[in-house]
Amino acid sequence: MKRLIPRDFYMGWLDALRDRDVIKVLTGVRRCGKSTVMQMFCERLRAGGVGDSQIASVNFEEIENTKWLADYEGAYYDILGRLDLSKPCYVFLDEVQNVREFERLVGGLRMKPNVDVYVTGSNAWLLSGELATLLTGRYMQIHVLPLSFAEFASAFPATGMDALFADYLEFGGMPGRVGLPAETVPAYLRDIHHGVVEKDILPRHRWHSGNQFDRVTQFVFDSVGLPLSAGKIAATLKADGAEISHNTVSNYLNALADAFLFYRARRYDVRGRRILVTQEKHYTSDLGFKRAIVGKGMVADMGRNFENVIYLELLRRGNRVFTGKSGDREIDFVAQTPDGRVEYYQAAVTVRDERTLARELSAFPASDHHPKTLLTLDPEEGSHNGILQRNALKWLLEANPLNHTHLGKQFSKRMAYPAKGGARL
Repeated sequence: MKRLIPRDFYMGWLDALRDRDVIKVLTGVRRCGKSTVMQMFCERLRAGGVGDSQIASVNFEEIENTKWLADYEGAYYDILGRLDLSKPCYVFLDEVQNVREFERLVGGLRMKPNVDVYVTGSNAWLLSGELATLLTGRYMQIHVLPLSFAEFASAFPATGMDALFADYLEFGGMPGRVGLPAETVPAYLRDIHHGVVEKDILPRHRWHSGNQFDRVTQFVFDSVGLPLSAGKIAATLKADGAEISHNTVSNYLNALADAFLFYRARRYDVRGRRILVTQEKHYTSDLGFKRAIVGKGMVADMGRNFENVIYLELLRRGNRVFTGKSGDREIDFVAQTPDGRVEYYQAAVTVRDERTLARELSAFPASDHHPKTLLTLDPEEGSHNGILQRNALKWLLEANPLNHTHLGKQFSKRMAYPAKGGARL
């Protein structure tokens, strides 16, 4: 049996939200580990004394459950029939968006006394329609990312960190690839990408798979960490002979983001304290997809791949993450922390050259006193007039500062001031 890699951060959130009157919605790219997180939480409940008659788990992508895809009422009564409703019960619905009118199934179960509901979905639009309308303020979104470097490293305790990080930069952190022979990993990741496109994107938009969509997708993967716009992509592809409009590219970008293949980092004007509408950057949810789809190895885009890792880790730690602008200077990341603070980050593979160090340090705004951190792969650490230089591997291996002791407070704060439709992690 394959050993499960601990996902302690998500277990902490589910523990904190257990038996609270909110639906727990786990979202994230297909195969990033959402189902496994729910499975581990089920085992956690059983280990704590919760009986089988108190747990109902349904994966709507399994053959035996496809009969419910057009019959949410049948699924509702089947699930309730498994439970002893005189005791606290826990319902787990995997890929629930596959069920027609799934929002009625979820809402109906939530209304039953003693029923605590957990769902997963691989599309942002899971929470953009009637579910959000019906359950305003009654759900908590927990966004699941592929393995962090710390989680990935925990699976290889006997391997050196430098070698592990090189592997992580090239092939990413999708949980299912751990233990696979290296030569099979690109094919495995291409299959996941194909599943995202064929199951989560094309049917939703009633598009047909074609060269245009594939070219835009490859363009974005190849441009990770670079400023992008729909107009720029359309112009570049037109110069190569493609007939594609700005609006079509924009629709494709939105769909790729909705399926969590990419995240958009908008620009933040530090001086004007406002979000800008131009020059946003895209980061992939897993660098292994880039390697599999574009074919470039780690070294080809080392700096931008390293930046992608830092971006995802800042997201994992509960931050809202922007790229920064301060006058004519560009800051890699402006992070708004869960408790409202602002932090600045620069990511550079090495700063041993004095000119490189000076350039990276000069990117930080000198006009405020927010914490500033320069992350590198150099072993040296220290301070440069208040700017902290950290070894990125040590930083990545640290415990997530949004730790379990603060989860109750964070939950209360987020539910008091929820995002549109509900709270989000």
